[in-house]
Amino acid sequence: MKRGSSLDLGTWFLVLLCSLVLRDIVLCQEILGEAQERIIHYGATEGLADPVTLLKNRLAKGAASLKFEPERGFLKSLLKELRVPVSSQVLVFSKTSSQHDQTRPQTPRAIYFSDNVSVGWVPGGAGIDMAAVDPSRGPIFYTLAQKPDTGPRFERKADCMQCHFGSKTLFVPGLLVRSVYTSSDGTPLARVDGFISGHNSPLRDRWGGWYVTGRASNDFHLGNLFATNINNPEQFDISAGVSLADLRGRFDTAPYLSAHSDIVALLVLEHQVRMQNLITVANHETRYALSEQEASVGNAPVSLLQTAASAWQQQRIALAGERLLEYMLFRDEAPLKGLVKGTTTFAAEFQRAGPYDSKGRSLRQLDLKTRLFRHPCSFLIYSDAFDAKRKSKKSRAW
Repeated sequence: MKRGSSLDLGTWFLVLLCSLVLRDIVLCQEILGEAQERIIHYGATEGLADPVTLLKNRLAKGAASLKFEPERGFLKSLLKELRVPVSSQVLVFSKTSSQHDQTRPQTPRAIYFSDNVSVGWVPGGAGIDMAAVDPSRGPIFYTLAQKPDTGPRFERKADCMQCHFGSKTLFVPGLLVRSVYTSSDGTPLARVDGFISGHNSPLRDRWGGWYVTGRASNDFHLGNLFATNINNPEQFDISAGVSLADLRGRFDTAPYLSAHSDIVALLVLEHQVRMQNLITVANHETRYALSEQEASVGNAPVSLLQTAASAWQQQRIALAGERLLEYMLFRDEAPLKGLVKGTTTFAAEFQRAGPYDSKGRSLRQLDLKTRLFRHPCSFLIYSDAFDAKRKSKKSRAW
């Protein structure tokens, strides 16, 4: 009997494990659609080249290690291995993420980012969230459990798509920055009308539910503010929280790697979030169109219907490319009304990363007076994800 009971328990465990794996595969297919999943392979693990996958490979070979610390767990070591600067730290106090239970104004969620990976951490959280960009598939979402006994274990969770797939991410697995009117306990009360994640929204519509350190001359933003009127959350003094040197007076910053939520880092993050989503859209649309084109090719003479289909497939590629092109060249960028100055070394570190041309120019050079960047072309054209799109030989956009 005992042996039979043990066998039954093992069988049920296997069934449960298989059901969890199948759930994630089915969810990925539901996100993209079964036909689209066969082209993009978003739910697959084979061939991934995002920063977290590369780190996992280094850990498996003993070429890297993650150190667990009592207060922050794997955070500091993880940032170092992923080459994510501490100066990129920005803090959100609205309960609008998977870590909403721990997130509130007294313990905001910290986000750290580089060009191709972002890391979300909150004090007391059970895990660290990551969004790592695979060049051909887009952002891949992971959680690292904060458990020292088992060592670092990365888990890919499909339930991240509840927030990271939809109209706000342009209907691809994507990234987003929200701006919401937020109560003093971190509860989001209402979205900010007219806000669009990216560089197109004016500052006065940005950063509701975020802490912001630094100064935006001649302008206002929604950072550092709490809504007090539940029925009309937009009614408050917008000038009250504009200029903060650091956040030590707002909450206990000791658990954090920095006492700042740098305004320049926020500006760069917002630009690159939408830019990356548009790169993913262009990449996916190109692959869909080329797959349809290949499927329509037959041995019979080309018909009018095939010609029309081919024209639509090329137009599909062009439309996605043009949308990306307009954004990366900063068409309709909301102008800055005066000097924007941060409170950390983020701006200097970001600009030093280059690359530079023979005249010492770089697309990372910041303006911060009338516009975000000195040169009106996104620095993410240096990224592997953009390069994967550009290398599509049949893409009309390039």
